[in-house]
Amino acid sequence: MVNNRRLTAAILLSATAFGAYAQSRGPAAQYWVDLSTSNVSMPGMPDEGSAGAGLLGGLMGGNAFGGSMGMGMSRGKWLDAELYVRANSNGVDGTHAIPSVMNMGPSLLLTPIRPKQSTQGSTRTSRDESTEKPKGRILLYWGCGETVRPGQPKILDFAKQEYGEYAQFFASHGAPSKGVQGRPGHSIWPNERDSKRVPNEASLLGDHAVTGDGVPASLKFTVGAGYDFLPKVQLSTKGEPKDSVLAQWQTMQNAKAYFLTAQGGAESANGAHDMILWSSSEKPDNGWALMTYQSPAQITKLLQQKVVLPPSTANCAIPKAIFEKAQGAMLNMIAYGPELNLSHPQRPQKAPADWQPEWTARVRIKSTGMTMLGMEDGGSERSAGRQSAGAGGDADATSPLPSVPNPLNLLKGIFSN
Repeated sequence: MVNNRRLTAAILLSATAFGAYAQSRGPAAQYWVDLSTSNVSMPGMPDEGSAGAGLLGGLMGGNAFGGSMGMGMSRGKWLDAELYVRANSNGVDGTHAIPSVMNMGPSLLLTPIRPKQSTQGSTRTSRDESTEKPKGRILLYWGCGETVRPGQPKILDFAKQEYGEYAQFFASHGAPSKGVQGRPGHSIWPNERDSKRVPNEASLLGDHAVTGDGVPASLKFTVGAGYDFLPKVQLSTKGEPKDSVLAQWQTMQNAKAYFLTAQGGAESANGAHDMILWSSSEKPDNGWALMTYQSPAQITKLLQQKVVLPPSTANCAIPKAIFEKAQGAMLNMIAYGPELNLSHPQRPQKAPADWQPEWTARVRIKSTGMTMLGMEDGGSERSAGRQSAGAGGDADATSPLPSVPNPLNLLKGIFSN
């Protein structure tokens, strides 16, 4: 019995020691920087830098302090940064010294994210427990071309489909890389203490240094040519939704690939909502997981699978009549930029299994664009029959936007029926 107790104690001590050893490993600091350029071409869109543009960006995907943290609708350049210091799980006050070409002063202030306190009694108890299946469908089309290909659309009918098949329908080829996520215990920029706007002429090129309690003094790096903000997506369309719509754009020197997706909503014959999706992929893909940063290895894989378009591509035709009955349709595009991965010391070509850097840093880059289908040249004219009520003649740039359903809101509406 005594020997058994000693053996058990030895095992527990060994496990504790291994756990402490595992926790002690890993870089002393990790730093992520996300660069995003956004462009929207729609009538009534606020000018860049205006109060309306900032509010709209916050409502449509920006974080609470002005960063992108998603696709967003506000035009311009966006930068998000996040610092993790292994020695301080609560986060630290840090500083990111930036080059003068950023035109944002000498540095950015990084402040910790505090865990949100749970609110007692916030659990919903009035949920409708009806077993009636929701009404509505999702119609998925894919591929560039003037006509719909055989075997399309792929249809998910909520009234008929088994819930176990939803995951298969929404499966995507996208695999977003790790970057800024706003995790509690990490420090971020922008924040409530420092949220200045990134100027349109800002550039990340040059020398950078990150400091803070527990941050190695060696956390300094240089961003060279090829890893700066991408240009704005210059996206335009020709043609009406009842016909084939040709999407065109200017290619970008440092873009690694492109991807387009469109969404619209229509009312079916029985009064239920139909959500219509299309993507430029050669394979069925709703595109939601592809409208964000992808790692270089993932982009290479997606190019081989013909899920994304090669960087030399400058146009893509959306098949005719897909969105003919839609009450408005949005076209989104992303240009994937390069990814810069840094460490100190630099990772050896054949790193041993126990190799451990002092710090790591990653810079991810993308550019996104958005416009409405049925508007020539990215938003100069409304398509026939889509003018706002009471507007005589052609709608001008200040006219209200047509009602375009948000895919997530459509899903909520479908499931709440």
